[in-house]
Amino acid sequence: MTYYQSIRTLATSLLLATVATAAVAQTPESLNLPKVQITVNSSQDGPITTDDQLTLREAIAITNGTLPLAELSDTEQQQVLPSSGNSVVGFDLPTGNTTIELQSLLPVLAQPGLTVDGTTQAGYDATQSATAEILVAIPVVEITPADDAEVFRGLTIVADDVTIRGLSLYGFTSKHRATESTPPADIFIAHELPPPDISQQYIPANNFSFHDENHPPQGIVIEQNWIGIPTDDTVPEQPSAFGVSVFNSQGVKLRHNRISYHDGSGVITGVRAENLEVVENLIVNNGLAGMPDAIRLEGHIDNSLITGNLMCGNDGSGIFLFKPQGAVEISNNDIRFNGQRLRRAAIYLMGNDHRVVDNHIANQKGPGVVVTAFSQGGHTHSQRNVIKDNRFENLEGLSIDLNTRRNRGVQDFQRGDGPNPLRDSHQRRRDTGNSAINPPQFDSVEFFTVNGQVVLQGKADIGSTVQLYLTRGNTGEYGPLTTPLAIVDVDEDGTFSYVSADLQPGDVISGISTDPDYGTSEPALNTTVVALGETSTTRPNRMTLTAAESIQCTTPPAPPVSFVPPTPEPEILRLQVPRNVHYGLDEDFINSESTVILDQIAEVMQQYPSIVVDLHGHTDSRASVAYNQDLARRRANNARRYLIQKGVAPERMTIRSFGETDLLVEEIDRVNYARNRRVEFVFSDVRGVEITFVDQEEDLQIEQ
Repeated sequence: MTYYQSIRTLATSLLLATVATAAVAQTPESLNLPKVQITVNSSQDGPITTDDQLTLREAIAITNGTLPLAELSDTEQQQVLPSSGNSVVGFDLPTGNTTIELQSLLPVLAQPGLTVDGTTQAGYDATQSATAEILVAIPVVEITPADDAEVFRGLTIVADDVTIRGLSLYGFTSKHRATESTPPADIFIAHELPPPDISQQYIPANNFSFHDENHPPQGIVIEQNWIGIPTDDTVPEQPSAFGVSVFNSQGVKLRHNRISYHDGSGVITGVRAENLEVVENLIVNNGLAGMPDAIRLEGHIDNSLITGNLMCGNDGSGIFLFKPQGAVEISNNDIRFNGQRLRRAAIYLMGNDHRVVDNHIANQKGPGVVVTAFSQGGHTHSQRNVIKDNRFENLEGLSIDLNTRRNRGVQDFQRGDGPNPLRDSHQRRRDTGNSAINPPQFDSVEFFTVNGQVVLQGKADIGSTVQLYLTRGNTGEYGPLTTPLAIVDVDEDGTFSYVSADLQPGDVISGISTDPDYGTSEPALNTTVVALGETSTTRPNRMTLTAAESIQCTTPPAPPVSFVPPTPEPEILRLQVPRNVHYGLDEDFINSESTVILDQIAEVMQQYPSIVVDLHGHTDSRASVAYNQDLARRRANNARRYLIQKGVAPERMTIRSFGETDLLVEEIDRVNYARNRRVEFVFSDVRGVEITFVDQEEDLQIEQ
């Protein structure tokens, strides 16, 4: 026996003794679990057996103290060593066989301090990233359900200080049932063994102890993972329901992950998520079928931070806060091309004392930031929310929209309700989000340059400050708050003034007010800087919007080049592109004839990345207006999902539902009814070039 074998034998003997005496209790402190270094060398899954291979399921059972080493074979025992620190589950899977297909739900991760580390697998290269915006290394180890298995959670964490690193997890979802269990997710963080049924969820007391079964796990780190994405960077055939579900925990850190292709939100909280940190993640193309927002925060979220993330191409809001308790800081995020399926604000706030600072918010199918008033316990909430130093561009709505309490429609609560009138009544503080603080009012619709200087003057609420912005658009309209200029004080008479030698004729100015007791206002109406002798109608806006060459959320890292050739002038596209597909009576699925048409559309969109498309869903005139609106939306969404599966980026496709409101032809016979049951593809090129469209009827579905 060699020296190395002797040491390994002694270590195994000591570890067997430790496991034999370990008590499997119900609280992390009393578990007294062995600290081990385990190497998973088999991608197989199934019942725990004694053989020559150590699986992930067996490794977790060992760390939980439910699988004694004495029940392993000698070969398996060689994969387990004692650890002088915390336990680590690493990987040494066979080359070309690094996908673990789960047959059933894995045991929960119950040992405090455990690390499951995919970066230990041979072939992992921390320098290789598929994206240039935020570098997240490409994983090698995949964890996903087997083809014939319904596994609704990937990894479930119930202990403190657990770290998940360098893995690809995807495909975890469940069929809808009358009684829902805990929500399906790639990674689920909870406080019990096992996690509670969602029908019994409640907020555990704040005065928990480590011996309380409702003790929320703390100090969890989720980093360098691809969540919802296979390692080949394709859309999975079965998307996961949610990405990371923080059902009940404190101090979770999500950093440097790619989180994509979920039917629901990429990150979602439940009853508690205080001190949550979501830092420098790519949260892209989520909400494809269900809850549409990149990040949805509910429950206790006090002292949480969302910073440095790219949130792009998600089908609703970038961040959606629903009646939370506690405040969150949202700063330095890049939030763009969201709201493609459901038009919502880029950031939707409910609650008090949130800070939205220094974010870039652009190309939103809805407003920038909405603050909505809601009543709870007889009190009006959503106050003191500070929104400053952000940069907005190309929005379908205001940069900041304070929802009126009386406007309670679904769209009001998701998209905002537009500009508010000035308020001066003694009851105004209950009227809107942020206590109905009024926007600034400029003294004039035009300000002249005199001796190279411009003096901007106006009125605002006493006690507030005014942040001035460069904007776009016409005088007397609302433009996006594009570039912060300066912050000026409002004096005791409610007036403000700003002198600048940098503003030039053609500059369009807006602004917002912020009061420390109430929060930030909606934008002011635009005013324009003009030269003496000119007017804003004779002087063009100095700020012009530059069209992008293509619409995409992420790009691969560019190889170093010594010469960048000039961009050629765009060619006029002379393409024969089909512009419609048809549906059967009361049907929303894609038939085989329509797939041929959609394949042609997908091919063209992949060949020309500057093309974007609006998918207009239509029905015939039968059934109710509400039913037809929903049916038309489902038709458009299913066509979009098909194109996504073919590799077309979700951010390039926007859903619009017309129902029966825009019939193509008069319904005089069954053929015309069939012509009206359609999705139309309205193509455009972000470079402004022309495209030829072709109506087709090869897939017309005439009812019998």
